[in-house]
Amino acid sequence: MINCKHENIFYTCSLIFSLVLYPGFINAAEDSSKTGDINRGAQQWANNCARCHNMRDPKEFRDDEWKPIVQHMRIRAGLTGQQVRDILTFLQSSNYTVATASAGRNTDSTAISGEQIYKQTCVACHGTDGKGAIPGVSDFKERLSKSDEILFQHVIEGFQSPGSPMAMPPRGGNPNLSDQDIREVLSYIRKTYGQ
Repeated sequence: MINCKHENIFYTCSLIFSLVLYPGFINAAEDSSKTGDINRGAQQWANNCARCHNMRDPKEFRDDEWKPIVQHMRIRAGLTGQQVRDILTFLQSSNYTVATASAGRNTDSTAISGEQIYKQTCVACHGTDGKGAIPGVSDFKERLSKSDEILFQHVIEGFQSPGSPMAMPPRGGNPNLSDQDIREVLSYIRKTYGQ
């Protein structure tokens, strides 16, 4: 009986301590004045979450399910509010469907080069050398043996290499990329990393 009483006191004190030290933690990821960044989120996911979760597939949970999970992990992992927003953005972007990602966008024209697209969208995970900047991202040398049609489909729909703990979200996590943008970046990747 005494142990149970002390345990309840401990949990109550822990909760009060958490609320006093981190009063904003409950709504940290939902602060509408600040947005998350998918590239930083992917990196934060790899640096912080993979240590314990072995790079779970971000599609494992729905958007609404990720919110309380990330909030819980903010305290457990000692994450900042911005890290939480970035990770949440990365996780939720993994759930975009092809129809959602392409809705309301011109899919035939591109305003920037494949290199620019790569540097803005792909480099955070794939690195400047194409060998993968975070654990679980495969080397382009392995991937470029596939046809352009298969690679295009993998980028559009998202893809997880067999045996890899890391899944690429649809459109590389950037739902604003048009089909032509993806063709441009694939062409750049083939020219740059296919040697």
